[in-house]
Amino acid sequence: MKRIAIYPGSFDPITQGHLDLIQRAIALFDQVIVTVATNTRKITWLSLEQRMKLVQEALEGNPQVTVLPCPGVMVDFARQHGALAIVRGLRTAADYENEFQLAGMNRKMAPEIATIFLPARQEYSFISATLVREILMLGGDISQFVPNVVMNRLREWHKLNE
Repeated sequence: MKRIAIYPGSFDPITQGHLDLIQRAIALFDQVIVTVATNTRKITWLSLEQRMKLVQEALEGNPQVTVLPCPGVMVDFARQHGALAIVRGLRTAADYENEFQLAGMNRKMAPEIATIFLPARQEYSFISATLVREILMLGGDISQFVPNVVMNRLREWHKLNE
């Protein structure tokens, strides 16, 4: 039986921190489904299609990874795909409080699906997609925060929207 994990996120855009967590999840599971989710609490900068494209391009060449959209409740999606766990990254204590509450809700709805918390490595703990977007919109250099393919795509899309 394959050990499958879900790694959900809005990925607006995907960052080096996200990629690090995905690589660490691959070491723990046979397959990782990276789920580009719709977060009703966030207004995204990029469309779902753009976010999917960036994630797929950033993860190209990783046969253990599948990238899919999640149209509904995460634990329902996890069940549909036979996942044993949902992987979540933690950057700060504030992340922990929010993620702990979410894990409790998920555990109540799907007790058979574990939540695995992976702390961000120190070199990625300050990176957020929000800050990456802000730096890009102000004309700054985002090359150290996102993969090259993502940086190039974002610059291209940003120029089209100016």
